Amino acid sequence: MNKATMGLIGLAIAVFVLLQSVFIVDEREQALVLRFGRVVNVQTEPGLAFKTPFIDQVVRYDDRILSLEVGPLEVTPLDDRRLVVDAFSRFRIADADTYRQAVGGEDISGAERRLDKIMRDQTREVLGSVSSNDILSSDRAALMLRIRNGAIVQARQLGLEVIDVRLKRTDLPQANLNATFARMRAEREREAADEIARGNEAAQRVRAQADRTEVELVSEAEREAEVIRGEADAQRNSIFADAYGADPEFFEFYRSLNAYSKSLQAGNSSLVMSPDNEFFTYLKSSVGESQ
Repeated sequence: MNKATMGLIGLAIAVFVLLQSVFIVDEREQALVLRFGRVVNVQTEPGLAFKTPFIDQVVRYDDRILSLEVGPLEVTPLDDRRLVVDAFSRFRIADADTYRQAVGGEDISGAERRLDKIMRDQTREVLGSVSSNDILSSDRAALMLRIRNGAIVQARQLGLEVIDVRLKRTDLPQANLNATFARMRAEREREAADEIARGNEAAQRVRAQADRTEVELVSEAEREAEVIRGEADAQRNSIFADAYGADPEFFEFYRSLNAYSKSLQAGNSSLVMSPDNEFFTYLKSSVGESQ
């Protein structure tokens, strides 16, 4: 074997050894260098890194922010009004060395199972210390912060950093939903009945006031009408008296004509009297009884 061939072989071996000594860390990940199962290097910065060839092993972990959905969780607040809560959290692997020691060779699903338990315990503890009205009100932001702060301490033991916790849905259990709706409907119907009763009472007062006003107005109108009628009768009688005083004969004639007009009409009852009756005086003579 000539020197050129030996040189090429040596170069190939050198390149191979160099390739086994170098590894690249992506900006979305962090890496642990293991030697016989022990961590000898933690590579958190992206770029080129080195390891001992054929001895060291590189284990990579996601360095991005991850999401964990916490499934429906039933909690019991201080007022014993059970609620079903859905939550989610955002986290990342902050310490790959601690993370590997905590979960061993499991993938990220192992860490998610442990974090899910932490989230459930913290959610039950925090939401169980307040009333359901606090959970359903705008104070939920403070409750989510308390859950996050409690989860941070426990997640740190797993090498995880909890960044955010959110409560997505807060509902009543299906078993209590119909009963709650029925109670709400009954309360609304009672309020409606109270409003109707108050409305009827107010309407009755208005009607009574209107009836009293009507009676007062009618009474006042009738009184004024009687006064006007009395004044008119007095004026009429005064005119009759003046007419009688001016010409008694003409007055008697006028009264007789009015009597004929009112009594001798179609449909009136029949009159049975003597032709010589004084009632027919002006019908028998055009000049009256005086002539």
